[in-house]
Amino acid sequence: MNKVNSKSNTKVMSRIGMLSAVAFLLMFFEFPLTFIAPSFIKLDISDLPAMVGAFTMGPVAGIIISAVKNVLHIALKGTSTGGVGELSNFIIASVLTGTAGIIYKRDNTFKGAIVGMLIGTVLMTIVATISNYFVIFPLYANFMPMEAIINAGKAVNSNINSLWDMMIYSLVPFNLIKGFLVSIVTMFIYKKISHLFRI
Repeated sequence: MNKVNSKSNTKVMSRIGMLSAVAFLLMFFEFPLTFIAPSFIKLDISDLPAMVGAFTMGPVAGIIISAVKNVLHIALKGTSTGGVGELSNFIIASVLTGTAGIIYKRDNTFKGAIVGMLIGTVLMTIVATISNYFVIFPLYANFMPMEAIINAGKAVNSNINSLWDMMIYSLVPFNLIKGFLVSIVTMFIYKKISHLFRI
């Protein structure tokens, strides 16, 4: 029995390792959405492997993958924000993939996956708004003055006159787009690759 559990744990850890490595590599392919947010806010789909992990191995696996990819990013690429950007990425990725993984675990159907990703996207957007307003952007202000941050937002949208305005006009649509993009790509590839990571 112990040997079976040991083999199973080894499989889980190896699959988490592979997905974390893929997620780390995907972090290099990032681009800004300059029609809604300043250029220093970039979009990537590195949450995709974490979503696959959450669906195949459970929500905890998705959260671990989200953590490992950011640790790898800091250790191997370095950070220009003192880890603030990586902290933000971990928070929103954990909410998105963790929520989707929990719901899919309870309803292991296509409908369950869709509902999980939709609710995960909404919760991610809410948590991202709160965490960015109270924690992430105040920390980021140590590297870029808050006035400059708000002015960068105002250059994109003239309605932005405060940090809260930036949350509403930039961060909310940005995170909704990110969540929906990751969800759509997951829908297209999950069935094709899930057998590679299922335990």
